[in-house]
Amino acid sequence: MSAWIKMIPENEATGVLRELYDEVMTPHGTVDNVMKVHSLRPHTMHGHVALYRSVLHHPDIQLPLWFLEVIASYVSIKNACAYSLTHHFMNVRRLLNDDQRCDGILHSLHAGAPETQFQDKQLVLLRYAAKLTTDVGAMEASDVEILRQNECTDGEILEVNQVAAYFNYSNRLLNGLGVTTQGDSIGFY
Repeated sequence: MSAWIKMIPENEATGVLRELYDEVMTPHGTVDNVMKVHSLRPHTMHGHVALYRSVLHHPDIQLPLWFLEVIASYVSIKNACAYSLTHHFMNVRRLLNDDQRCDGILHSLHAGAPETQFQDKQLVLLRYAAKLTTDVGAMEASDVEILRQNECTDGEILEVNQVAAYFNYSNRLLNGLGVTTQGDSIGFY
C-alpha cells in the first residue's frame, strides 16, 4: 500500500481528476503519490500543484533551484518526511551533478550542521528555514534582520519562507496519510 487512504489509480480517473492527473503527470507518464493522495478531493490537488509550482518553478524566482531544493530537503529532514527528502534531494543531485558535494551536503543536513557545507547568505537562510519549521512560534523580526545583514534581499527571504512553508504543508500531508514513494518516479518534479 502506498498510502493509508484510498487513492484512485490513473486508469480509473475521469472528469476533473483525469484532467488534473494529466496536468501533474511525470515525464515517465505516471502520477506521483504526493498528488494521487488528493484523488478523493481533486480540488485540493489543484491548489497543491499551483502552490508547488509557484514556490519552486516560477520564472521570477531568483535563488538557484538547487539551493531551494536543499531548503526543501532540510525542512523534510527536520519533519522526518522521507518521501519529500527522497524526491527533492534527488533533484539536488541532478542539478549539482557532483556526488561528493551532495553527499557532504546531505550529511551536514542530517547532522543539523549546515555550517560544515554552507556559509554567509546560504547558511543563514538554512537556519531561518529550520527555525521556521521547528520553532515557528518563536519567530521574531530579528530573524529577518539577520538575513538582511547577510545580504539577503526581501525577495530572497520570501522565496525561502515560501519553500519552507510549502514543505511544512506537504510533509504533514505525506506523513499524516502514510504516503510512500512506492510506484513513484523519483526526482522528476
